[in-house]
Formats: sequence, structure tokens, C-alpha cells
Amino acid sequence: MKVTVIGCSGSYPGPEAPASCYLVEADGVDESGRIRTWRILLDLGSGALGELHNHADPLSIDAVFVSHLHADHCLDLCGYYVLRKYHPLGAQPKIPVWGPVDTARRMAKAYDLDEDPGMNEEFDFLDYAGPVQIGPITITPTQVVHPVTAYALRVEADGRVLVYSGDTGICDSLVQAAEGAHVFIAEAAFRDADVNPPDIHLTGREAAMVALKAGVERLVLTHIPAWHDKIIAVTEASELWRGPLDLAAKGAVYEV
Repeated sequence: MKVTVIGCSGSYPGPEAPASCYLVEADGVDESGRIRTWRILLDLGSGALGELHNHADPLSIDAVFVSHLHADHCLDLCGYYVLRKYHPLGAQPKIPVWGPVDTARRMAKAYDLDEDPGMNEEFDFLDYAGPVQIGPITITPTQVVHPVTAYALRVEADGRVLVYSGDTGICDSLVQAAEGAHVFIAEAAFRDADVNPPDIHLTGREAAMVALKAGVERLVLTHIPAWHDKIIAVTEASELWRGPLDLAAKGAVYEV
């Protein structure tokens, strides 16, 4: 299983990267028995669709998994809707988009569409209700704490585990979702030195705390807003974490 960072900027697209989006790829058998590469997206935030073109044909994506309905995690579904509807090759088959309850209505409103049909002719919107299987990839959502309904996403293929925190404050459910992950992509939007409101985001130190409790192999810090120095998050995490530690960057690739 391979994950490519398409976007990793927190809260809005930054000068170095779009907002949140991660391309996950794994080889597996299709319906005809042939081996092919399966591709899913974890989030499709502001500015990410353009960068996706540099790493994969957007028409080759098999499913999209939205962690929550803040713009920096879902808004480029609007552009993706246009691409799939008006592509010169013709309207594309519907693909599944999993997300929180009300995703279909919210995305229709984001593009100023009537709710019927909204984007329902391009996307098959589905609510999280347990593990999802896409080819060889299993995706398990776990609700975490945030001002809106939000999920961490545990992704498994070939015995390997990738966990993406989405946006979350520190909570037991995040530790459970991340348990034993080979790669843990954890947001670190806050800084310890600031007075931070509860149940919104993690600091670098809190991301490290979760990683230690969950027994992960590699910690990748992400979702740091452009107004913060990213090295602060790394420094905070390094006070606790002694394992492999990376700072997410546009185009970075991790073999899970």
C-alpha cells in the first residue's frame, strides 16, 4: 500500500501545499480477476484536485472518503463534480463518496445546486456505518472529537495499516483507531505555547502522545496552518516521540 500526500495545509491552502488530501493506492484483483491498482482519496480539500493531476488520473479514483465537512477537507468535491460531469470523454460513472450524514445536501449547497439531483448523478453518497471494502483496501471510520461530526480513517491492505486522524482533539477513540498503525498521519494544527480551545485540534506533543499510546511505527505530522512554523510541531513531538517522524509535504510518498 502506498500513500501520496496531495495536500496537507491546515485550514486553507497554503503557499506550499493545498489543503487536506491523501491518495492511497494498492494492487488487487478486480471483478474480472485481473490485477490492477485500486485508488482512493482520503479527503479532497481546497486546492487539492489540481495537484492530484500530477500523481494520478482523477478519473481513475475508485472512491472518496471525507473525514468531515469543513471546506479544507471536502470543498474540491465541487470541482471533481464538474470534471466527472463535463469531461470530454463524456459523463463518468458514479463513484462512491463516503462521509458524515448530510454530505450530499451540503455539497449541493456548496455549489449552489438544487438538492435534487444535486451531485447525486455523479457521486453515490454514502453515510459511514462501519468498515468499507474497496478492492483490496478496507477503510474503517472512527468518530473523533471536533466541532462538527468528524472521523479518523483506518486503512488496511495486505496486512499493513495506515491511519489518518482527520481533524480532532485528543480522545480515546483516536488512540483506538491508530492502534498498531505502520504509518500514522496525525494533524498538529495547534501549539502547546498557545491557549487552545478544547476538542478541536492536536498539538505536536499530543500527536506524539497518541502515537505512543497506540504503538504506531511511523508518525507523520500534518494539517499545520500557514500561520505557524511547522518546525514547532516537530520539536513538540520530538520531546516524547523517538521513532520515525516526518513532516507531511506535498508530493511525499510513503510505502506503508
